[in-house]
Amino acid sequence: MTTITYSIPPFLNPGDQVGVLAPASIVQYQELIPGLNVLKQEWGLKIVEGTTLKSQHHQFSASDQQRQQDLQAMLDNPEIKAIIAARGGYGCSRIIDQIDFTTFLKQPKWIVGFSDLTALHSHIQQLGVASIHGPMVKSMMLDGAEEARGKLKSMLFGKAIHYRAPADPLNRTGHAQGILAGGNLCLLSHLVGSSSDLDMSGKILFIEDVNEYLYNLDRMMLQLKRAGKLANLAGLIVGQFTDMKDNEDPAFGQNFSQIIAGHVAPYHYPVAHQFPAGHVAHNLPLCMGAPAHLEVTASHTLLTYTPTAALSL
Repeated sequence: MTTITYSIPPFLNPGDQVGVLAPASIVQYQELIPGLNVLKQEWGLKIVEGTTLKSQHHQFSASDQQRQQDLQAMLDNPEIKAIIAARGGYGCSRIIDQIDFTTFLKQPKWIVGFSDLTALHSHIQQLGVASIHGPMVKSMMLDGAEEARGKLKSMLFGKAIHYRAPADPLNRTGHAQGILAGGNLCLLSHLVGSSSDLDMSGKILFIEDVNEYLYNLDRMMLQLKRAGKLANLAGLIVGQFTDMKDNEDPAFGQNFSQIIAGHVAPYHYPVAHQFPAGHVAHNLPLCMGAPAHLEVTASHTLLTYTPTAALSL
């Protein structure tokens, strides 16, 4: 297992500058205004808006070059203490290899987002920096997102996080200690073999997805399994798999939980199903690259961590 020292970026303080940009798909600026107002008025942050918030290139927020330049400028700006994505969609993988992380690694800052942002999370975690899989500016104002939004603020401002979730019949009990990693299952499977691919050995893996056919979910789990990503985990957290689709006739024969449980059945680490994070309003933020403790019992799932300056595993 590769030894990496994970750096936790400095936590935020009121008055800090935070960049907001759209590194993937197009976003409607007016949909961001409520979230931007919360960041400014309730959290006391100063917002630096990226050029990609008000542009369009086909389905993308801007051309690959423009999106890369927008992200690069925020990574290199020493006054910007965190970067929060406006939305995900598709596009981060198209620019990741053109990003220069030299300045970022000398002065790490928080990167926040989920879905397509999994590519960026995985890449910078592979470089040894923690980031936050959590609500974006567009999604943080959804009905039902109040707790997730509050937890994101707590996480960014350096408070310890403790999550308790109900038990699930497919859970596998046990305790796990390790670095939290993962994100969108589709992205994780596509990153295998790339420079953004993570060594999952000894880590607590989190997975979630949306709008996938069940047979394709099975294929993605097989990809991780055949690539050796599932055998040596410390633990597995299965988030929300929303709007899953099945063949009309014949059906696949298993739901998403059964598919995942089947692929990890040969192993012995704890598994927590139905964790409240993913493509849902109640999308609890997770600090990827931070040391975490997972407890799965017959009555509950407990996920806790206290971010520290660095941890080697």
